[in-house]
Amino acid sequence: MQVVSQARRLSRAFKSPILLNSDRFLAPDFRFLEAPLTSLQCPNHHSFSSLTPCFSGMMQTAQQPMYLMMSRASFASEASATERNPTEAVKELYDKMLDSVVVKRSMPPNAWLWSLLEICKNHDDIKLLFDILEKLRRFRLSNLRIHEDFNCNLCREIAKTCARVGALDYGKKALWKHNVYGLTPSIGSAHHLLLYAKNHNDAKLMVEIMKLLKRNDLPLQPGTADIVFSICYNTNNWELMSKYSKRFVKAGVKLRQTAFDVWMEFAAKIGDTETLWKIEKLRSESMKQHSLVTGFSCAKGFLLEHKPEDAAGIIQVLNQTLSDAKKSGIMAELQKLVNEWPLEVIKRQKEEDRKALATSLKSDIPAMVSGLLDMGLEVSVNVEDLTSKEGILY
Repeated sequence: MQVVSQARRLSRAFKSPILLNSDRFLAPDFRFLEAPLTSLQCPNHHSFSSLTPCFSGMMQTAQQPMYLMMSRASFASEASATERNPTEAVKELYDKMLDSVVVKRSMPPNAWLWSLLEICKNHDDIKLLFDILEKLRRFRLSNLRIHEDFNCNLCREIAKTCARVGALDYGKKALWKHNVYGLTPSIGSAHHLLLYAKNHNDAKLMVEIMKLLKRNDLPLQPGTADIVFSICYNTNNWELMSKYSKRFVKAGVKLRQTAFDVWMEFAAKIGDTETLWKIEKLRSESMKQHSLVTGFSCAKGFLLEHKPEDAAGIIQVLNQTLSDAKKSGIMAELQKLVNEWPLEVIKRQKEEDRKALATSLKSDIPAMVSGLLDMGLEVSVNVEDLTSKEGILY
């Protein structure tokens, strides 16, 4: 109202009629005007130069069509409805901690911070969490002369809380080695964010996190490879798998069996035998025996090279070396090799190479099954399923 009144006085001073509908600015339905009026308040209300931009902005708004104003008001109303405020419990605890630091000039109990982590439920809760972290860090530095960051366990829990709530923008801040929150970045914190990416099949988030790990000199671990390889496989991104596998190998990370399982299965799935045998060589340097997955991946590699006898031989080795509990999975893997893998690998080949591969698999897979029977394995696989698939024949 003050701005409107000033505008009217300005109008009379210049003796030019300016029509302003004050009801339009005060109507509750036009909430979008609240922000412009606030932002357009002038620092010096007695200065004409400071009033001019405010007056101009008001006139531009007043001259806009009614339907446009109504649509903007509706949009603003919907936006405000989707905003989330901090939960009451978080706000109360935040205020207590703030009072302790600012008013009482004393460090709040550690239990309060841990409790704050437990009760965070939305993005605004996390915003308050990081705000109090920054204040606590400044208080530790200026009043307690403590220069060390918070301990790693707390920092991992903060990253875990960010992932749980979905506040990934704040979670990524926990990975910076230079930050204003007193957080000590660690690969454990990164794993919580990577697990979020895995659960949501978010390869883009994974790439962002991996960049942060590199920029902040966080060491890669075997567990990191497990998560990253799974995301690449689940999102069907062989390019990223190739990129990050090289990075892990170059860093000297000792890959686990689970990582080799995913890596070799993916290579067999796309029909990249050259990479498959390189992975197998790397795997054999650290592990004596095959798992069910790596063994069948090698069997598929032999079939792609038209070596059904070798494929049967490695399955026979699995039958001899796997425990009884895992040995029961051989038939299931064999049936998948017949029913699912041929179509998958054929469709990933160049169009001019598909027919030749289909023809070879149509003869080599039955030959492998026959070889298994000759070796004494009780194989009950429906090889007819192979020839009934249109993708195998054409």
